[in-house]
Amino acid sequence: MKTSNRHLLVNPMSGNVIVDLAGTTITDDERRLLAQPAVAGVILFARNVIDRPQVIQLVQSISAVRSDLLITVDQEGGRVQRLVTGYTQLPASCRLGELYQNEPEQACQLAEDLGWLMASEVIASGIDLSFAPVLDLGLPISQVIGSRAFAEQPETVATLARRYCLGMKQAGMATVGKHFPGHGSVAADTHHSIACDDRPFAAIKQADMLPFNNLIKQQLLDGIMPAHVLYPQVAAEPAGFSHHWLKTVLRESLGFTGVIFSDDLTMHAASQAGDYPSRAVQALNAGCQLLLVCNNPEGAQAVVSALNTHSGVAVNIEQLKGQRKLSWAELLEHPRRLTIHSQLENL
Repeated sequence: MKTSNRHLLVNPMSGNVIVDLAGTTITDDERRLLAQPAVAGVILFARNVIDRPQVIQLVQSISAVRSDLLITVDQEGGRVQRLVTGYTQLPASCRLGELYQNEPEQACQLAEDLGWLMASEVIASGIDLSFAPVLDLGLPISQVIGSRAFAEQPETVATLARRYCLGMKQAGMATVGKHFPGHGSVAADTHHSIACDDRPFAAIKQADMLPFNNLIKQQLLDGIMPAHVLYPQVAAEPAGFSHHWLKTVLRESLGFTGVIFSDDLTMHAASQAGDYPSRAVQALNAGCQLLLVCNNPEGAQAVVSALNTHSGVAVNIEQLKGQRKLSWAELLEHPRRLTIHSQLENL
Protein backbone atom coordinates (compact mmCIF):
# COMPACT_ATOMS: atom_id res chain seq x y z
CA MET A 1 0.00 0.00 0.00
CA LYS A 2 2.97 2.30 -0.20
CA THR A 3 2.04 5.50 -1.99
CA SER A 4 4.18 7.88 -4.00
CA ASN A 5 4.44 11.53 -3.00
CA ARG A 6 3.92 12.65 -6.58
CA HIS A 7 0.12 12.33 -6.37
CA LEU A 8 -0.20 14.64 -3.36
CA LEU A 9 -1.92 17.98 -3.87
CA VAL A 10 0.42 20.87 -3.11
CA ASN A 11 -0.79 23.60 -0.79
CA PRO A 12 2.18 25.19 0.99
CA MET A 13 -0.04 27.34 3.20
CA SER A 14 -1.57 24.33 4.95
CA GLY A 15 -0.21 22.53 8.00
CA ASN A 16 -1.46 18.99 8.49
CA VAL A 17 0.64 17.32 11.20
CA ILE A 18 -0.14 17.14 14.92
CA VAL A 19 2.97 16.19 16.89
CA ASP A 20 3.75 15.43 20.53
CA LEU A 21 6.38 16.52 23.05
CA ALA A 22 8.82 14.52 25.14
CA GLY A 23 8.32 16.08 28.55
CA THR A 24 6.78 18.81 30.68
CA THR A 25 8.63 21.67 28.96
CA ILE A 26 9.53 22.38 25.34
CA THR A 27 13.06 21.67 24.15
CA ASP A 28 14.88 23.78 21.57
CA ASP A 29 14.54 20.95 19.02
CA GLU A 30 10.79 20.86 19.64
CA ARG A 31 10.52 24.62 19.15
CA ARG A 32 12.19 24.22 15.78
CA LEU A 33 9.79 21.40 14.92
CA LEU A 34 6.70 23.40 15.88
CA ALA A 35 7.85 26.34 13.78
CA GLN A 36 7.83 24.27 10.58
CA PRO A 37 4.93 25.01 8.22
CA ALA A 38 3.72 21.42 7.94
CA VAL A 39 2.94 21.34 11.69
CA ALA A 40 -0.66 22.15 12.57
CA GLY A 41 -0.77 21.38 16.26
CA VAL A 42 0.32 19.48 19.36
CA ILE A 43 -1.19 16.62 21.33
CA LEU A 44 -0.43 16.34 25.05
CA PHE A 45 0.04 13.03 26.87
CA ALA A 46 0.31 12.13 30.55
CA ARG A 47 4.10 12.50 30.39
CA ASN A 48 3.61 16.19 29.56
CA VAL A 49 1.47 16.87 32.61
CA ILE A 50 2.31 17.53 36.26
CA ASP A 51 -0.60 19.69 37.39
CA ARG A 52 -2.82 22.47 36.11
CA PRO A 53 -0.40 25.43 36.60
CA GLN A 54 2.31 23.52 34.74
CA VAL A 55 -0.11 22.65 31.92
CA ILE A 56 -1.03 26.31 31.53
CA GLN A 57 2.65 27.26 31.39
CA LEU A 58 3.38 24.55 28.81
CA VAL A 59 0.46 25.66 26.65
CA GLN A 60 1.69 29.25 26.81
CA SER A 61 5.14 28.08 25.71
CA ILE A 62 3.62 26.27 22.73
CA SER A 63 1.56 29.29 21.75
CA ALA A 64 4.63 31.52 22.04
CA VAL A 65 6.21 29.53 19.21
CA ARG A 66 3.10 29.83 17.04
CA SER A 67 -0.25 31.16 18.20
CA ASP A 68 -2.08 29.35 15.38
CA LEU A 69 -1.19 25.84 16.60
CA LEU A 70 -4.09 23.61 17.63
CA ILE A 71 -3.47 22.16 21.11
CA THR A 72 -5.18 18.85 21.77
CA VAL A 73 -5.45 16.07 24.35
CA ASP A 74 -7.30 12.80 25.05
CA GLN A 75 -9.47 13.58 28.06
CA GLU A 76 -12.15 10.90 27.78
CA GLY A 77 -12.32 9.90 31.45
CA GLY A 78 -11.68 6.55 33.07
CA ARG A 79 -8.34 5.06 31.99
CA VAL A 80 -7.90 7.64 29.20
CA GLN A 81 -7.48 10.90 31.09
CA ARG A 82 -4.25 12.85 30.60
CA LEU A 83 -5.07 15.81 32.87
CA VAL A 84 -5.37 14.47 36.40
CA THR A 85 -3.92 16.54 39.25
CA GLY A 86 -6.17 19.54 39.82
CA TYR A 87 -8.86 18.26 37.44
CA THR A 88 -12.14 16.40 37.92
CA GLN A 89 -11.69 12.62 37.93
CA LEU A 90 -14.05 11.78 35.09
CA PRO A 91 -15.78 8.38 35.06
CA ALA A 92 -15.30 5.99 32.17
CA SER A 93 -18.04 6.37 29.57
CA CYS A 94 -19.34 2.87 30.30
CA ARG A 95 -20.58 4.12 33.68
CA LEU A 96 -23.09 6.30 31.84
CA GLY A 97 -24.24 3.29 29.85
CA GLU A 98 -24.72 1.31 33.05
CA LEU A 99 -26.73 4.15 34.58
CA TYR A 100 -28.79 4.42 31.39
CA GLN A 101 -30.13 0.88 31.84
CA ASN A 102 -32.12 1.90 34.93
CA GLU A 103 -32.16 5.71 34.87
CA PRO A 104 -32.08 6.82 31.21
CA GLU A 105 -33.04 10.45 31.82
CA GLN A 106 -30.46 10.85 34.59
CA ALA A 107 -27.79 9.22 32.43
CA CYS A 108 -28.53 11.53 29.50
CA GLN A 109 -28.36 14.64 31.66
CA LEU A 110 -25.14 13.47 33.30
CA ALA A 111 -23.63 12.76 29.87
CA GLU A 112 -24.37 16.33 28.81
CA ASP A 113 -23.03 17.71 32.09
CA LEU A 114 -19.83 15.67 31.86
CA GLY A 115 -19.29 16.77 28.28
CA TRP A 116 -19.61 20.37 29.46
CA LEU A 117 -17.37 19.92 32.49
CA MET A 118 -14.63 18.05 30.63
CA ALA A 119 -14.56 20.64 27.87
CA SER A 120 -14.74 23.57 30.28
CA GLU A 121 -11.75 22.36 32.31
CA VAL A 122 -9.70 21.62 29.20
CA ILE A 123 -10.43 24.97 27.57
CA ALA A 124 -9.86 26.89 30.82
CA SER A 125 -6.34 25.39 30.78
CA GLY A 126 -5.68 26.82 27.32
CA ILE A 127 -6.15 23.54 25.42
CA ASP A 128 -8.43 23.68 22.39
CA LEU A 129 -9.70 20.19 21.86
CA SER A 130 -10.17 16.79 23.46
CA PHE A 131 -10.62 13.93 21.02
CA ALA A 132 -14.09 12.92 22.16
CA PRO A 133 -16.54 11.29 22.20
CA VAL A 134 -15.75 7.62 21.58
CA LEU A 135 -18.55 6.29 19.35
CA ASP A 136 -17.33 2.69 19.21
CA LEU A 137 -19.52 -0.07 20.58
CA GLY A 138 -18.43 -1.50 23.93
CA LEU A 139 -18.48 -5.13 22.87
CA PRO A 140 -16.67 -7.74 25.00
CA ILE A 141 -14.44 -8.76 22.09
CA SER A 142 -12.50 -5.46 21.98
CA GLN A 143 -9.19 -5.23 23.84
CA VAL A 144 -8.69 -1.50 23.43
CA ILE A 145 -12.17 0.04 23.55
CA GLY A 146 -13.81 -1.64 26.54
CA SER A 147 -14.87 0.87 29.19
CA ARG A 148 -14.14 3.78 26.84
CA ALA A 149 -17.44 3.07 25.06
CA PHE A 150 -20.79 4.25 26.36
CA ALA A 151 -22.52 0.93 25.77
CA GLU A 152 -22.77 -2.19 23.63
CA GLN A 153 -26.00 -1.11 21.93
CA PRO A 154 -25.63 1.32 18.99
CA GLU A 155 -28.79 3.20 19.90
CA THR A 156 -27.61 3.77 23.47
CA VAL A 157 -24.20 4.96 22.28
CA ALA A 158 -25.88 7.39 19.87
CA THR A 159 -28.23 8.72 22.55
CA LEU A 160 -25.57 9.31 25.21
CA ALA A 161 -23.01 10.62 22.73
CA ARG A 162 -25.53 13.13 21.42
CA ARG A 163 -25.94 14.62 24.89
CA TYR A 164 -22.19 14.52 25.53
CA CYS A 165 -21.59 16.46 22.32
CA LEU A 166 -24.20 19.03 23.30
CA GLY A 167 -22.37 19.55 26.59
CA MET A 168 -19.02 19.97 24.86
CA LYS A 169 -20.47 22.54 22.51
CA GLN A 170 -22.03 24.46 25.41
CA ALA A 171 -18.51 24.80 26.81
CA GLY A 172 -17.11 26.02 23.47
CA MET A 173 -15.34 22.85 22.30
CA ALA A 174 -15.52 21.16 18.92
CA THR A 175 -16.43 17.46 18.90
CA VAL A 176 -14.46 14.59 17.33
CA GLY A 177 -16.16 11.20 17.04
CA LYS A 178 -13.90 8.16 16.95
CA HIS A 179 -13.06 5.57 15.54
CA PHE A 180 -14.99 5.48 12.26
CA PRO A 181 -16.62 3.21 11.08
CA GLY A 182 -16.23 1.42 14.43
CA HIS A 183 -13.43 -0.27 16.36
CA GLY A 184 -15.51 -2.17 18.91
CA SER A 185 -16.12 -5.31 16.89
CA VAL A 186 -12.51 -6.49 16.58
CA ALA A 187 -10.33 -8.11 19.23
CA ALA A 188 -6.94 -6.72 18.23
CA ASP A 189 -5.53 -3.45 19.56
CA THR A 190 -4.36 -1.42 16.56
CA HIS A 191 -1.65 0.20 18.68
CA HIS A 192 0.18 -3.13 18.66
CA SER A 193 -1.45 -5.41 16.07
CA ILE A 194 -3.10 -5.59 12.67
CA ALA A 195 -6.87 -5.55 13.20
CA CYS A 196 -9.27 -7.07 10.68
CA ASP A 197 -13.09 -6.91 10.69
CA ASP A 198 -14.32 -9.39 8.09
CA ARG A 199 -18.03 -8.49 8.23
CA PRO A 200 -19.90 -7.23 5.18
CA PHE A 201 -20.66 -3.52 4.83
CA ALA A 202 -24.36 -4.00 5.67
CA ALA A 203 -23.55 -5.44 9.10
CA ILE A 204 -21.09 -2.65 9.90
CA LYS A 205 -23.54 0.02 8.76
CA GLN A 206 -26.43 -1.40 10.76
CA ALA A 207 -24.49 -1.59 14.03
CA ASP A 208 -21.13 0.18 14.38
CA MET A 209 -21.84 3.07 12.00
CA LEU A 210 -25.21 3.97 13.53
CA PRO A 211 -23.84 6.41 16.16
CA PHE A 212 -21.69 8.17 13.54
CA ASN A 213 -24.58 8.39 11.08
CA ASN A 214 -27.00 9.74 13.71
CA LEU A 215 -24.66 12.43 14.99
CA ILE A 216 -23.66 13.50 11.48
CA LYS A 217 -27.32 13.92 10.57
CA GLN A 218 -27.80 16.06 13.69
CA GLN A 219 -24.72 18.14 12.74
CA LEU A 220 -23.10 17.42 16.09
CA LEU A 221 -19.68 16.21 14.87
CA ASP A 222 -17.05 18.79 13.93
CA GLY A 223 -14.42 16.11 13.39
CA ILE A 224 -14.11 12.36 12.91
CA MET A 225 -11.15 10.06 13.49
CA PRO A 226 -11.12 6.83 11.45
CA ALA A 227 -9.84 3.52 12.76
CA HIS A 228 -6.69 1.78 11.54
CA VAL A 229 -8.88 -1.31 11.17
CA LEU A 230 -9.00 -3.27 7.92
CA TYR A 231 -12.49 -4.15 6.63
CA PRO A 232 -11.56 -6.43 3.68
CA GLN A 233 -15.10 -6.94 2.43
CA VAL A 234 -15.39 -3.16 1.97
CA ALA A 235 -11.95 -1.85 0.98
CA ALA A 236 -8.38 -3.04 0.52
CA GLU A 237 -6.92 -0.48 2.97
CA PRO A 238 -7.57 0.25 6.65
CA ALA A 239 -10.30 2.88 7.03
CA GLY A 240 -7.88 5.72 7.78
CA PHE A 241 -6.05 5.13 4.49
CA SER A 242 -9.12 4.34 2.38
CA HIS A 243 -10.55 6.70 -0.24
CA HIS A 244 -13.65 4.49 -0.25
CA TRP A 245 -14.29 4.77 3.47
CA LEU A 246 -13.43 8.44 3.87
CA LYS A 247 -14.71 9.95 0.64
CA THR A 248 -17.30 7.56 -0.80
CA VAL A 249 -18.88 6.48 2.50
CA LEU A 250 -18.14 9.25 5.02
CA ARG A 251 -18.26 12.30 2.76
CA GLU A 252 -20.63 11.29 -0.04
CA SER A 253 -22.98 8.75 1.55
CA LEU A 254 -23.17 10.06 5.12
CA GLY A 255 -22.72 13.72 4.17
CA PHE A 256 -20.00 14.52 6.71
CA THR A 257 -18.55 18.00 6.12
CA GLY A 258 -16.24 18.40 9.12
CA VAL A 259 -12.54 17.70 9.63
CA ILE A 260 -11.09 14.20 9.32
CA PHE A 261 -8.21 13.40 11.71
CA SER A 262 -6.01 10.37 11.23
CA ASP A 263 -5.40 8.16 14.21
CA ASP A 264 -1.74 8.04 15.26
CA LEU A 265 0.33 7.10 12.21
CA THR A 266 2.97 5.42 14.38
CA MET A 267 0.54 2.72 15.55
CA HIS A 268 1.43 -0.79 14.39
CA ALA A 269 -1.70 -1.19 12.27
CA ALA A 270 -0.70 1.92 10.29
CA SER A 271 2.46 0.16 9.12
CA GLN A 272 0.35 -1.44 6.38
CA ALA A 273 0.69 1.89 4.52
CA GLY A 274 4.51 1.86 4.39
CA ASP A 275 7.09 4.13 6.01
CA TYR A 276 6.08 7.28 7.89
CA PRO A 277 6.04 9.71 4.92
CA SER A 278 4.11 7.14 2.86
CA ARG A 279 1.55 6.73 5.64
CA ALA A 280 1.06 10.49 5.73
CA VAL A 281 0.68 10.78 1.97
CA GLN A 282 -1.76 7.88 1.75
CA ALA A 283 -3.85 9.22 4.64
CA LEU A 284 -4.04 12.67 3.04
CA ASN A 285 -4.88 11.25 -0.38
CA ALA A 286 -7.60 9.10 1.19
CA GLY A 287 -9.25 12.14 2.77
CA CYS A 288 -7.61 12.81 6.14
CA GLN A 289 -6.81 16.47 6.79
CA LEU A 290 -4.96 16.45 10.11
CA LEU A 291 -2.45 13.70 10.86
CA LEU A 292 -1.42 12.55 14.33
CA VAL A 293 2.22 11.41 14.53
CA CYS A 294 3.04 10.56 18.14
CA ASN A 295 5.59 8.78 20.32
CA ASN A 296 8.23 8.66 17.60
CA PRO A 297 10.20 11.91 17.17
CA GLU A 298 12.12 10.61 14.16
CA GLY A 299 8.90 9.54 12.47
CA ALA A 300 7.29 12.90 13.18
CA GLN A 301 10.26 14.76 11.72
CA ALA A 302 10.24 12.53 8.64
CA VAL A 303 6.56 13.30 8.02
CA VAL A 304 7.00 17.01 8.65
CA SER A 305 10.02 17.20 6.36
CA ALA A 306 8.14 15.39 3.59
CA LEU A 307 5.08 17.62 3.89
CA ASN A 308 7.12 20.81 4.10
CA THR A 309 8.06 20.06 0.50
CA HIS A 310 4.90 18.26 -0.61
CA SER A 311 2.30 19.96 1.52
CA GLY A 312 -1.13 18.51 2.08
CA VAL A 313 -4.71 19.70 2.07
CA ALA A 314 -6.25 22.91 3.34
CA VAL A 315 -7.99 22.79 6.71
CA ASN A 316 -9.53 25.54 8.78
CA ILE A 317 -7.80 25.19 12.16
CA GLU A 318 -9.68 28.17 13.57
CA GLN A 319 -12.99 26.28 13.56
CA LEU A 320 -11.44 23.72 15.93
CA LYS A 321 -10.05 26.23 18.43
CA GLY A 322 -11.56 26.22 21.90
CA GLN A 323 -13.90 29.13 22.70
CA ARG A 324 -13.44 29.86 26.38
CA LYS A 325 -16.69 30.63 28.21
CA LEU A 326 -15.39 30.53 31.80
CA SER A 327 -12.12 31.26 33.55
CA TRP A 328 -10.81 28.60 35.91
CA ALA A 329 -11.84 30.68 38.92
CA GLU A 330 -15.36 31.05 37.54
CA LEU A 331 -15.54 27.37 36.76
CA LEU A 332 -14.52 26.31 40.27
CA GLU A 333 -17.51 28.15 41.74
CA HIS A 334 -19.96 27.39 38.96
CA PRO A 335 -23.20 25.81 40.29
CA ARG A 336 -23.29 23.30 37.44
CA ARG A 337 -19.81 22.05 38.27
CA LEU A 338 -20.63 21.72 41.96
CA THR A 339 -23.80 19.75 41.14
CA ILE A 340 -21.87 17.42 38.84
CA HIS A 341 -19.26 16.73 41.54
CA SER A 342 -22.04 15.86 43.94
CA GLN A 343 -23.52 13.43 41.42
CA LEU A 344 -20.16 11.83 40.73
CA GLU A 345 -19.74 11.03 44.42
CA ASN A 346 -22.92 8.94 44.18
CA LEU A 347 -22.20 7.34 40.79
